[in-house]
Amino acid sequence: MIPRFLADRALKDPVASRRGFLLGAAAVTGGLMIGFAPRTAKAQARAGQNPFAGYIRIGTDNTVTIFSAHMDMGQGIYHGIATLVNEELMADWAQIRVEGGWGNPGLYGNVGWGGAVQGTGGSTGTPSSYDRYRRAGAAARLMLVQAAAQEWNVPAAEIEVEKGMLRHKARYMSFGNVVARAAALPVPQDVPLKKPEDWIYIGKDRQILRKYDSLAKSTGRQNFTIDIRLPGLLTAVMIHPPRFGAKVRAVDATRAKAMRGVVDVVQVPRGVAVVADNMWRALKAREAVTVDWDESGAETRSTTEIMAGYHALAKQPGKAVATDTGNVGSAFASAAKVLEATFEFPYLAHAALEPMNAIARIENGRVEVWGGHQMPDVYQAIAAGIAGVTPDKVTLHVMKTGGGFGRRAVIDGDVIAEAVSVSKAIGGRPVRVQWTREDDMRAGRYRPAYVHYLKAGLDAAGNVVGWQNHIVGQSIVSGTPFEAGMVKNGVDVTSVEGASELPYAFPNMRVELTTTTTGVPVLWWRAVGSTHTAYAVETFIDELAVAAGKDPVAFRLDLLKDHPRHAAVLKLAAEKAGWDQPLPPGRFRGVALAESFDTIVAEIAEISVEGNQPKVHRVTCAVDCGIAVNPDNVRAQMEGGIGFGLGAILKSRITLDQGRVVEGNFDGYEVLRLDEMPAVDVHILPSTEAPTGVGEPGVPPIGPAVANAYFAATKRRIRALPFNRPENS
Repeated sequence: MIPRFLADRALKDPVASRRGFLLGAAAVTGGLMIGFAPRTAKAQARAGQNPFAGYIRIGTDNTVTIFSAHMDMGQGIYHGIATLVNEELMADWAQIRVEGGWGNPGLYGNVGWGGAVQGTGGSTGTPSSYDRYRRAGAAARLMLVQAAAQEWNVPAAEIEVEKGMLRHKARYMSFGNVVARAAALPVPQDVPLKKPEDWIYIGKDRQILRKYDSLAKSTGRQNFTIDIRLPGLLTAVMIHPPRFGAKVRAVDATRAKAMRGVVDVVQVPRGVAVVADNMWRALKAREAVTVDWDESGAETRSTTEIMAGYHALAKQPGKAVATDTGNVGSAFASAAKVLEATFEFPYLAHAALEPMNAIARIENGRVEVWGGHQMPDVYQAIAAGIAGVTPDKVTLHVMKTGGGFGRRAVIDGDVIAEAVSVSKAIGGRPVRVQWTREDDMRAGRYRPAYVHYLKAGLDAAGNVVGWQNHIVGQSIVSGTPFEAGMVKNGVDVTSVEGASELPYAFPNMRVELTTTTTGVPVLWWRAVGSTHTAYAVETFIDELAVAAGKDPVAFRLDLLKDHPRHAAVLKLAAEKAGWDQPLPPGRFRGVALAESFDTIVAEIAEISVEGNQPKVHRVTCAVDCGIAVNPDNVRAQMEGGIGFGLGAILKSRITLDQGRVVEGNFDGYEVLRLDEMPAVDVHILPSTEAPTGVGEPGVPPIGPAVANAYFAATKRRIRALPFNRPENS
């Protein structure tokens, strides 16, 4: 997800700026709490909440608990934030725990979005945390040192800190021994941070620093929402409308309610919930429920009808203009050669390993919700509204999740709203709403479908003189609170990102957008707009290179004269892939370059062709993400993004038949299998720039890199994804 417009607020609202936060600390039962308190009254923590309860808690038992402003859904942000804190704090890694922070947007607001809203997405976790968590760690260390200096009556400058111990010559003391004294000290405001040359954790590989939570995950001890056990916990499964937009007209649950273990069948705003004492009984009872649906307002078109309309619109002038420089009409009129291409991109599911779920309990006027709280302050407000309480009466338990890819960042609360609604309907009893895979596929939110119509002109020397792209597709943010900030002059930034601003030196460029309306619910998907714009742009760039008779890498480098960082990434990928070296017979290469979320990635795919499909053997990836806080995690995210994106372009597609989603599980919605994952070599450019995100930027280049390699092998261009759709045979 990418509500980047929120960053504008940082310029206007001091609360949203890092400069608007004040380091602070407070004594808590058993230790010290340190964090940042908002300077202004309107962003203070809610009534009864410690204004400094936020970043680090050091206990008398020597445990260091870090409260993360961002949820961990497998992208490793908990480990990254722990690295930032511990680089300055110097605790023993065995002492460290990380939990999800929540409940105070003034404290946990995403700095990458301007600080006004807490949320995880848009690859902003590390950039948002980089400064503030280091400062909190440094402040805690200084206070512990000062407390030890008072205890020993020695100069603070003579005390060293390492692995959770304070040392002065032959004397040692643990953090826990001095936290009470430290909590009474004034908090330093001008906190010196380590210089990069003194770092021992930031920028270091796993040989030095293994992930603090690897053991729990690899041994199955990590708890997810499905693992939570509460006294009297019930299970609910949902019956969602078979067509988007349909509403419940009537429910017959007579047979279901008579079945063993069934507690109730209740109607909630998003459908009907079947509640039982375990999952199996709830599923069997669901089969016995009959729902009469009012489909008068439902989406009833098939995908073929929707996309036919998109293609027709793409050949007409766009409804809005995202970019217009120079004069493309004149450029095309004078061009020696003009090329055109139309690309089609399907709806895509998030298909996270863990289907959607949440637990809710309403008791004594208070609400508790366990789940993947990707936007905690939004969900807290939603839960409060449903339960009829004020937000301070809602407690969120931020759980780790088995993947998200944007799916849990839903402005209406989705499964969280369902769980609170069901609990309320059954008297507040604790209940876990658990979707099946089919629920997740057919009642989910999707990457919007798009059509791109591109046109470009070359002069006699093979130089690009004009570039035009008309994008047709559905807006993710229309009709949501994000619309006011993310739609400008009719342009949804999530529809055109990766297309409206390019690093290539085109003298004449025009990008248009036509936003469509369908009943299909859509949402940000890993790398959002760049998932389709990068494919269209980078495959068409390759077409221009071929038409100009130039090498694809050299052609791009000529266009990157004003963007040295992009050029450096492309050169590194080409060098490491051996671009200028011959390949074995039957092997072919393709290249693509894309910037998303301020991170630049180039990928070169090496393929063969089996039947009429590409088999990807190797991917060479070069990435410039600024300072790589955890290089091993950067590599892991590039590898994961490549696998995620590769499966999507080769096989994945959501289709509708008269408004009903056809695909229900992985037998129909195919993803990359383990034996199809290529070898991936990741090369990180050294940098002194501030870190940028890596959770998503590995996805956009893989599709066009494979498509360009496929053209090198077959002289065929794949313009409608995925590769395995029948018309590509």
